[in-house]
Amino acid sequence: MASDGSPVRDAEEKQKKKKKAERSGTDRADVEETDAQLEIQRLTAAGHAALQSGHNNTALQSFRSALKAASKLREKSLQRRCAFNLGAAYVEAGEPQKGLDVLSRSQPGERGERIADLQFNLATAHEALGDRTQAARHYLQAAQLYRSQGDAGAEGHTCVRLAHCHLLREEWDEAVASFQRAAESYKLAGNTSAAALALKDAGKHMLQSGRSSGDDIISVLTDSLEMSVNISDQQTLGKLLSDVALSFSQMRLFSEASECFEQALPLVSSKPHRLAVVLQNLGAVYNSLGQYEQSLRFHREAAALHGSLGSRGAQGRCFSNLGFALMELGELEEAWESYLHAQQAFRDTDDPSGQWQACEGLGGIKLQMKDPDKAVMYYKDALRLLCKCQDVSASVQERLVSELSEALQQKLRIQQRGPHHDRRQPW
Repeated sequence: MASDGSPVRDAEEKQKKKKKAERSGTDRADVEETDAQLEIQRLTAAGHAALQSGHNNTALQSFRSALKAASKLREKSLQRRCAFNLGAAYVEAGEPQKGLDVLSRSQPGERGERIADLQFNLATAHEALGDRTQAARHYLQAAQLYRSQGDAGAEGHTCVRLAHCHLLREEWDEAVASFQRAAESYKLAGNTSAAALALKDAGKHMLQSGRSSGDDIISVLTDSLEMSVNISDQQTLGKLLSDVALSFSQMRLFSEASECFEQALPLVSSKPHRLAVVLQNLGAVYNSLGQYEQSLRFHREAAALHGSLGSRGAQGRCFSNLGFALMELGELEEAWESYLHAQQAFRDTDDPSGQWQACEGLGGIKLQMKDPDKAVMYYKDALRLLCKCQDVSASVQERLVSELSEALQQKLRIQQRGPHHDRRQPW
């Protein structure tokens, strides 16, 4: 029988000790890797929490530490996730170039691993750097990936961002298509409020592009209004109604526009600037409808509110609209005062476009008052100021020339009748 100290026994004991030591080393490595992964999870959670609370520098520090820890481990997918988090945080913190550099490290090695969030953040970084072509490409990829994942809400949000890229590139048709796709995605996600906003923007830019039929635009805007009933935030709803009303106004659908502006009015009452604009637009719409008595209140309230807010140019436009309405109602003295207020406001803001319109109004009043000398003076001033304006329709100049000619003819007729005929007291 072999003794305990035999060579065979000694060899077996050494082999056992060796295997035990190897197992022990492996166990320690596993424990260390598990500890590292837990620390990475903690750092990642801290980074996300810091981002949500607006502490960007703290978030970046946490994500940098997580990536540093992950780079010491064997798991490549974990390294990519950490790089993604850090890159996204750089973009969020307003450092898009750093974000882009780090995000490139999170590009997956296998196609199946590519994630929509990565494409979205790459797009955001490119957009912040002004490369809208690359941004649009990545947003489109992100939208397609979100759709394949069944995440309709994220697809809708991405399509809105894609639309804005197209707008900045003046690609109107592509922008409209992206807004409409966003609306479809939001509807699928059950977010009809966001769908209403997307359709409102689609209709606005359909009108801007000039390539859509009136019926198509009206259909889109009507759908937006129908879905807007689910918008609970008053300010958001008020802005949507105002924007849709403005689109209707540009289409000369003034009855529909007035209805939307009236609905928006109480919703924007707590926002003085927005309230002033809605009041101003309501007055202008009622002028266009020929409902001058109804327009007066809105012109006056808008002028007063713009004045209190220091919006001198906008106040001038309200006075000009008020002057027009009063002149149509035969209230020439009040109209004259309103146009004078408008003229001064446009002078204060160095607005030749507003000035020539005020001068035209003043000339029209003097023409009605049988004071052709003053009328001629104002029409000539209007034509002089018109020359300082760009993109003015030739028909405007033709109209002013015609009005000037009428004033000159009136002057000639009065001279032929004699100095005492039809004399009026000047004011």
